[in-house]
Amino acid sequence: MAGNEKNLVMAIVLSAIILLAWSFFFTIPQQRARQDQEAAQQTTTAQQAPGDQAREGAGTDVPLPEGAVPSGVAAGGTVDRATVVSANRRIDLETPQLSGSINLTGGRIDDLTLLEFRETVDPTSPNVTLFSPAESQNPYFAEFGWVDDQGAAYGGGDTVWAAPENAVLTPGRPVTMTWENDAGLRLERVYDLDADFMFTITQRLQNTGSAPITVFPFGRVTRVNTPDTLGFYILHEGPIGILDGTLTEVDYDDLQDDGPVAQDTVGGWIGVTDKYWLAALVPDQTAPMKTRFTYNQRGGFDRYQADYLGEGITVQPGAKAEVTNRLFAGAKKVDVLKRYRDDLGIERFEMAIDFGWFFFLTKPFLDALTWIAGWVGNFGVAILMLTVVVKLFFFPLANKSYKSMSRMKALQPQMTELREKFSEDRQKMQQELMGLYKREKVNPVAGCLPMVVQIPVFFALYKVLFVSIEMRHAPFFGWITDLSSADPTTIFNLFGLLPFTPPSLLSLGAWPLIMGISMFLQQKLNPAPADPMQAKIFMMMPIIFTVMLANFPAGLVIYWAWNNTLSMAQQYVIMRRMGVAIGGGKT
Repeated sequence: MAGNEKNLVMAIVLSAIILLAWSFFFTIPQQRARQDQEAAQQTTTAQQAPGDQAREGAGTDVPLPEGAVPSGVAAGGTVDRATVVSANRRIDLETPQLSGSINLTGGRIDDLTLLEFRETVDPTSPNVTLFSPAESQNPYFAEFGWVDDQGAAYGGGDTVWAAPENAVLTPGRPVTMTWENDAGLRLERVYDLDADFMFTITQRLQNTGSAPITVFPFGRVTRVNTPDTLGFYILHEGPIGILDGTLTEVDYDDLQDDGPVAQDTVGGWIGVTDKYWLAALVPDQTAPMKTRFTYNQRGGFDRYQADYLGEGITVQPGAKAEVTNRLFAGAKKVDVLKRYRDDLGIERFEMAIDFGWFFFLTKPFLDALTWIAGWVGNFGVAILMLTVVVKLFFFPLANKSYKSMSRMKALQPQMTELREKFSEDRQKMQQELMGLYKREKVNPVAGCLPMVVQIPVFFALYKVLFVSIEMRHAPFFGWITDLSSADPTTIFNLFGLLPFTPPSLLSLGAWPLIMGISMFLQQKLNPAPADPMQAKIFMMMPIIFTVMLANFPAGLVIYWAWNNTLSMAQQYVIMRRMGVAIGGGKT
């Protein structure tokens, strides 16, 4: 093999290894491009008092007040969540997906539990908690209201709303809250909720005073304390939105270091995302909005906020104003997000799921897996079936490559003879090898094509398994109870026969070993590299990949092992048809 060709093969192999190790084990923080000049100017305002940055609206500077917690309450607390919830007057809410309540103080949506999802695969483990009140240990909530051109807020913060006794918010049964003051303002807020995760909040303001008033609708999602994140480069967790048609993702640490991020937009949405959960404000999709991500500290607690401020509305005496906005609070199910995108016109709402660089593969893969799993009833089986479909799609390319590899395998005795004959003259050996390839019409690099093609498919499927909630806690067979988690067994306790649990560093489960063995056997079908050092590196690859994939999602390891098995079968059939022996040479 010529020097350039050897370098190409080495580059492909080493690049794959480096990409995998770099992306998944060193968890390099995602580096963001510096903000443009406008964003840099906005950053300088971060030195102002929190919540006092001016927000322009209809030509008037309008400060959007913090209003994150009631007066006299710390930004974060140590009180048990259940105790806080029971201490406030609330409106209960119940849907097939959600359970919780709305706080009559501020009308905040601050108590939400996801009924379909649990913390672990154990069916007795607690349900996932999404929102928690301001006084609890990890406050996380959403609220809406009005602010006038002097910065005074109405409807949020400490506002105590009135509501019907024993009212319960359920799909198809909205609840109305009311509040009025002595200055001639009467507020009405209607909460509606569908069977999934979308709240619709209609705010009405009536001016019963003698002077006109200009008000601006606002909404915000507030999160106190920096949540535990996986820290993976390939996954975004934190402030997110589609603003002015562009996906905007801001890391928690970037918001701390660089200051607020502001953007004018028409349509779109803004919020905070976790790996599987999302809290997103969805303003009127036809009205101009000013959006913002902010960070500050109160009482030693980190506080993050995603908010929007609508255009000013002047309400004359005796007149009314009304706005309708929405809040998504729940699981990032792709079919649900797409339905909201289509039915409600929410721009690119499915992009709340981090599909990654290979989104053109990731999104179709997820759709295909979801459809197949709905048919066969098992996501693991769906992965196996999708792998077959992918193999069929790439069959012509792989077939051509395997034929080239089989020809190389047939030439193995002659290549060995040339290496021995010209062992003292490497240049002459390379010339003779190239002449042999030319006479036999063999391309020594063609065998690398299946691996090159497989890398983006590998990453795309990894993203599907890693970020899609459809894979969370999805079982396969036997000991695999969660395809999105690593194989729980390990060879170091004889796969559970010995009564101790080795440290995670020694996790080397059954499926990674199966994958490594399949990779080793597949290599035996391939022609050995001409260069001895290169051959040793290739022989080490099954061991390297086995160790690297030990902590990868089990579904991905199953895919890799099954893909290797299919490749071996295809390559074996081609070799037999071409009369090539497994060990090299002709049969």
